[in-house]
Amino acid sequence: MMVRMGQPSNAADRRDRRFGYALAAPSLTVLFLIILFPVLSALFTSLHEYTLIAPNFDTFTGFANFKAALGDAEFRHSAGLTLRFVIGVVLLEFVIGFGVALMLNKVERFKPVYYAILLCPLLMNPVIVGLIWRMFLHPNLGIVNYLLSTVGISPVNWLGDTKVAIWTVILVDIWHQVSFMIVLLLAGLSSLPKEPYEAARVDGANAFQCFVHITLPMMRTVIIVTLLIRFIFAVKTYDLIYIMTRGGPGVSTDLVSYFIYRTAFVSLNIGEASAMSILLLTAILALTAYLYRYMRSLN
Repeated sequence: MMVRMGQPSNAADRRDRRFGYALAAPSLTVLFLIILFPVLSALFTSLHEYTLIAPNFDTFTGFANFKAALGDAEFRHSAGLTLRFVIGVVLLEFVIGFGVALMLNKVERFKPVYYAILLCPLLMNPVIVGLIWRMFLHPNLGIVNYLLSTVGISPVNWLGDTKVAIWTVILVDIWHQVSFMIVLLLAGLSSLPKEPYEAARVDGANAFQCFVHITLPMMRTVIIVTLLIRFIFAVKTYDLIYIMTRGGPGVSTDLVSYFIYRTAFVSLNIGEASAMSILLLTAILALTAYLYRYMRSLN
């Protein structure tokens, strides 16, 4: 009797699953065309000698473009510079964002006003941000050097000095994107239960002990997700570099996304640029998979 009663339920479950697949099919098809097709196209191109001078797939080169990319000293320099840029940007934004989020989590009055102020930079287009800061940082006409001169500090060539330019781009990126960290971390802090803190205070724990033993462990998943998302966006940084420095001076700000652009549309080597893109995508996917497995192990 119980088996026969379970059969209609199983059949209904199968019908529901088929109906769900039918509803999801159009969206999955669109995702395939928008995401997977360009990736497969780039992979196919990377296996051929394809340039804008000879735009055809007549010559199959196998993994020659990948070997050329990995053997390119400029590409390795660009990848290393990107890694340093990403680590600097993400860590500084996390420290600043977490600190501001902890403070705002204690604020009760005017919280919507603070939200609006913090979100202003994030809502701006990166191109606009680059143009604004390029004008602010002009060595002779920029307002930043003018303000420094009022306190007796000599003008700084923010975007023309090989030792300063990359840090300038990092600071501009932090100004633009730190709001993203604040919003996500503040949302996580707001969702934490109050009971563990009340119990800890009853036991005599101070604010620092509550932060280390309660806040950080409960926020661990939110922190990892936030860092991962920000890491992916930082690796893809292109707009600020193109608008502010064009990879210069020299190659001091030549991040990997801009280097791939130069390889494709300045050197006209689409095949090798596609191989570089696949290598970059593989590195991002590997890190994402590792962090996903780590998050699963926490549950």
